[in-house]
Amino acid sequence: MKAFMDSNFLLNNETAIRLFHEYAKDMPLVDYHCHISPKEIYEDRRFNNLCEVWLGGKNPDGSYFGDHYKWRLMRSNGVEEDYITGDKPAFERFYKFAETLEMAIGNPMIHWCNLELQKFFGITEPLTTENAKEIFDHCNKMLQEDPDLSVRGIIKKSNVAFIGTTDDPIDSLEWHEQIAQDPTIEVKVAPSYRPDKAINITKEGFVGYIAKLAASVGKDSLSTAKEVADALVERLAFFKSLGCCASDHGLDYIPFRKTTEKEATAALKKALAGEEVSLEEAEKYQTYILLALGRAYHQYDIAMQLHYSCLRNMNEKMFRIMGPDTGYDMISQNTCGGSIAELLSALEMENACPKTILYSLNPADNEQLGTLIGCFQSSEIPGKIQHGSAWWFNDTKSGMEAQMKSLANLGLLGNFVGMLTDSRSFLSYARHDYFRRILCNLIGEWVENGEYPNIESSLKKITEGVCYNNAKRYFGL
Repeated sequence: MKAFMDSNFLLNNETAIRLFHEYAKDMPLVDYHCHISPKEIYEDRRFNNLCEVWLGGKNPDGSYFGDHYKWRLMRSNGVEEDYITGDKPAFERFYKFAETLEMAIGNPMIHWCNLELQKFFGITEPLTTENAKEIFDHCNKMLQEDPDLSVRGIIKKSNVAFIGTTDDPIDSLEWHEQIAQDPTIEVKVAPSYRPDKAINITKEGFVGYIAKLAASVGKDSLSTAKEVADALVERLAFFKSLGCCASDHGLDYIPFRKTTEKEATAALKKALAGEEVSLEEAEKYQTYILLALGRAYHQYDIAMQLHYSCLRNMNEKMFRIMGPDTGYDMISQNTCGGSIAELLSALEMENACPKTILYSLNPADNEQLGTLIGCFQSSEIPGKIQHGSAWWFNDTKSGMEAQMKSLANLGLLGNFVGMLTDSRSFLSYARHDYFRRILCNLIGEWVENGEYPNIESSLKKITEGVCYNNAKRYFGL
């Protein structure tokens, strides 16, 4: 029987062990898409206790912060919401999570949490209800006193080279400006551009958002689709001035309808007047804006990330109580692969197709994405169009293996830009370790099965590329 999560955890052959320890383990991290706070980086926040880091709680404005992966597990264990996101005492909440974790056999959460305990707190014994108090007290003392466990300390300890946060076009980016001016911050931090609210024409809040977008570029209003697009591109230029190298779109699905500026403007005017916008009208407006942004991304050498196939906030009662991003989302089934191809094809016709990373929350789309990306590669950069890392509900061991196997079968795994945290927790950098172990084990299996030659220089290049070098090249770091 193997030991639980020892130094060779998930490394099931000699090649995998060698690749991980000699090449993968110590490579820097490029966390090119996450949801952590630049303000907390600048202020070098310290956390009061492990419950605050893992489970979070309620912000002063009534919104919630924390890891909704953990919240969902606790709800599945029948834990009352007061212990999950509420104001019960910190240790009581932590203990309820420890109870849940004991039941999480087969779930990556048990690996993520214990990796974090190992990497940041030196705890090698698994968390259980029996040792929960001892571990809680030990971690809290370190969080409060260890200089390596402030936010900047965690980043440095994790060997993070680059962080791409997620920021709205109307954001002032004041914290990014202050980070850029602070020579004591060693990691490169840049904003990533997320214009969803300007694209989601049929969703609540659209009209108010367009007014805010207008104000952000010094205008009283935006009344045409071109004016909206121009405002978004103006804000994108500001993001670029602060190092932005990626955008991010989190859309229900990716639409494409041939359209004109006149048709897109007609849809916009109806929305601004409070009139109902049809599906066709909405998609024409969305297509117009996506094409305008795609051209700008290509002009500014900014990678376009497209995330889709998520049904959000499906529990109406809890959405009304808690708001969005609180753990009530699910996988959707969409048939928009053809629309994505049409979008990229339209941009390609103008020689304006940007570097693009595609993520579907539905793993059934892996093979479709694997074939789609092959239609739009070019000599601009190896792997210009990427099948993105296993996302959200898919960043499990089996989900990561499935994504990488699909990419290997249908494209070039060796040019993959690798893992990202997509997380709101600074301790989530341990997930890069998890990914690298899975990657090395997969490569090792192919080598030891005689499916790939045991050529050290090639294996080193592939391993180090997927762990760091490809992302460094892709994002121009």
